[in-house]
Amino acid sequence: MEKASAENFKTNIIAIGRLLWEKGLVSGLNGNISRRLSDDVILLTAHGACLGLLHEKDILRLKLDGTLLEEGSVSTEKLLHTEIYRNFSDADAVIHTHTTYTNAYFLENDTLAPRIFESKLLLGNVPAVDQSTPAVTDAGPVMSALRSNNIVALRNHGVVARGKDLFDCFLLIQALEDAVTVDAISRLYMRDGQAARMKPGKSGKSQKLKKFELFSQEQIDSIVKIVNHDKQMKELGKKTKMTMDLAVQMNETGQTYRFVFKDGHITDVGRDGDAEFVISAPKDVWRAVFNREIDPFVATTQKKMSLRGDFAKISQWYAPCSRIFELWQRVPVE
Repeated sequence: MEKASAENFKTNIIAIGRLLWEKGLVSGLNGNISRRLSDDVILLTAHGACLGLLHEKDILRLKLDGTLLEEGSVSTEKLLHTEIYRNFSDADAVIHTHTTYTNAYFLENDTLAPRIFESKLLLGNVPAVDQSTPAVTDAGPVMSALRSNNIVALRNHGVVARGKDLFDCFLLIQALEDAVTVDAISRLYMRDGQAARMKPGKSGKSQKLKKFELFSQEQIDSIVKIVNHDKQMKELGKKTKMTMDLAVQMNETGQTYRFVFKDGHITDVGRDGDAEFVISAPKDVWRAVFNREIDPFVATTQKKMSLRGDFAKISQWYAPCSRIFELWQRVPVE
């Protein structure tokens, strides 16, 4: 069974490598690709392989403890790949590239905060992790950054993305390269004096707020109070006629709260999941959301959270929903 899977995955790795090459996301002999084969075995491209011209012999089986299971020389980034699979059980694919514009952007900036809607939804704020060696030798900071975003920049080096499959990773890398390209071009169109208001990677100090027990009644009551007393939310809710039921659910316990909205105002809170839209996630993801570490829209597109309902319909309320998620983060959790 593993042999059949290995053959299929090798075919997929070759195809993705070619796609990266054709889109200009890799060049020369840079970059590497891996795919989880079993709990403790992955497929990883070989050292010195060209991702645009891969053959099956260029893709080797490697145990997560670093043991190579066949003859050859595996990528020098084997530590980066194996640590991602060891730290994230939901990661089944990893791509690392040295994309040109992304590398250039993060030489000068700490974070990318995309301004185009599609980039915001897919990428969120993308952080950079400092690198001082040609290959990753200290994976700890990279693992920390990957807990809040499925794609991370490696300053002076490249970018790494994790996902459920290789196409997920490809889309993240392509979207990031497009986002930093748009950012660079937009600055060429700026008038004098406008650049000061667009400096990326800068954020004010966060206010110290009371922390609540996750999914406690006190936390939910505080959310309702903040949402219903927010002037901006009131205006957005009326303008967009945001009338719907939105439920939030914790995977491990099934604990659910259903918010009933009428023109953006929360009129009732129930304890069932019989809602037009249901957002569910593990408790560690919910904790990260309420502690400002993950954007809920991004968590949904990166498959950390699950949204049940018509995404196209809820998108008409993007502005008020974004405001709600901002307000959620004023009730951080322990």
